[in-house]
Amino acid sequence: MGFVTGMLSGMLQRNINPALLLAELDINLADAASRVPLDRYARLYNLVIRELDDEGFGLFSTPMGPGSFEFLCRGMLGAPTLADGLDRARRFLAIVLPDLGVSVQRGDDRAELQIVERRPLTANPGDPARVFAFEWLLRLLHSLSCWLVGRGLALDSVDFPFPPPAHADDYALVYTARSRFMEGPHLIARFNATLLDLPIRRDEAALNAFLEGAPGRISMLYRRDRNTVIRVRDLIRDALPASLTQDEAADRLHMSPRTLHRRLEEEGSSFRGIKEALRRDLALARLTKTRQPIAQVAADLGYADTSAFYRAFTSWTGMSPDRYRKQLSGIPPEPGGITA
Repeated sequence: MGFVTGMLSGMLQRNINPALLLAELDINLADAASRVPLDRYARLYNLVIRELDDEGFGLFSTPMGPGSFEFLCRGMLGAPTLADGLDRARRFLAIVLPDLGVSVQRGDDRAELQIVERRPLTANPGDPARVFAFEWLLRLLHSLSCWLVGRGLALDSVDFPFPPPAHADDYALVYTARSRFMEGPHLIARFNATLLDLPIRRDEAALNAFLEGAPGRISMLYRRDRNTVIRVRDLIRDALPASLTQDEAADRLHMSPRTLHRRLEEEGSSFRGIKEALRRDLALARLTKTRQPIAQVAADLGYADTSAFYRAFTSWTGMSPDRYRKQLSGIPPEPGGITA
């Protein structure tokens, strides 16, 4: 839900109530534990842009006029390689988005995509508007690059220039599990330098089809760079309350444990990290939306005992499950049974 809150920051700064847009898409901001389906997120993306007449969501000193995304795509489309395409993107964004600067630095083995704050976006580095501005531009450039070359491009690591937001655990699925949070004006995303040599494979016809539903459609791309992460997450969820092991997951995916470990590492994740992030999401949802006893929630999520669940939950949120439930839902646990 943190990505939705960030997207709406520009509207809220302008005292525009997003309630009608959220109601139209059945999105409840108060339900912090829920996930918004990608198709509804993409529709909200387009609705906010239309409401503000600004493809930058009202986050910057200069509005990004409608059509900016299309011209960004068309500029990159004619480039021979991804390196050339990103250089064209850099020059175009310097015109329509002067608050943030984009550059690509190439070394022998690794390359860095850098996004720098040329003027302070907000006084508070952790302001949702500033956080979303960096999240959005990285995802836009990464997703568009993946689409243009026709394959997933794994990010090795990303340094984000703000404190960890409440939805930081989601970064393992959206960006990479090797996400760090630093002070300063620079976002740095690292990847294999050879990816810059990939040719641009899309043509005009493909772009015209892609632009239907754009620019919100970019938020639904590009998932093949995280394919193994998503498949493992689904396997772990489907196996609950049994606690699936990495060897069992590898067997169900018809690969060796070593191959699974390598593929997850290439996608910037790990089996343990995926399992913990999934358990956290499910735990928050259960405690917010149901009256299940905490012992039952722990058992359903595959914990051997309730105390282990308490320790894990406290490490995720800084509070016990009981306190979380009382603070956010006001629903006391009902002794015995399950009412969902």
